Amino acid sequence: MNPTASERRALGASAALLVLALACLALFIPPLNDATTASPLRAVGTALVLTVSLLLHWVFLGIAVRRMQRSLAGWLALAVLLFPVGSAMALILLSWFGDEAASDSATRPA
Repeated sequence: MNPTASERRALGASAALLVLALACLALFIPPLNDATTASPLRAVGTALVLTVSLLLHWVFLGIAVRRMQRSLAGWLALAVLLFPVGSAMALILLSWFGDEAASDSATRPA
């Protein structure tokens, strides 16, 4: 298995879970807040999906960071403390670093 493929899968899963977490978070913002909190079941379900998707987003981000052999603490601190901008920034930068490493290894003579 190609290591860059496993890194990309982890980053892709992390990005998809970030989108899901942001969608759930949007349901608690005022235009949609009344409909979300009108039913306790809907509010609890949305909160559970938000919690699980956010935790899994961080787990998959950590897996990608470890596979790229980078500092886990620094990248997760960026993602957690500056959520959601830090999470998006971490995904973009890690993807860019992965593409850069792949292009460097492709141009390097054997």
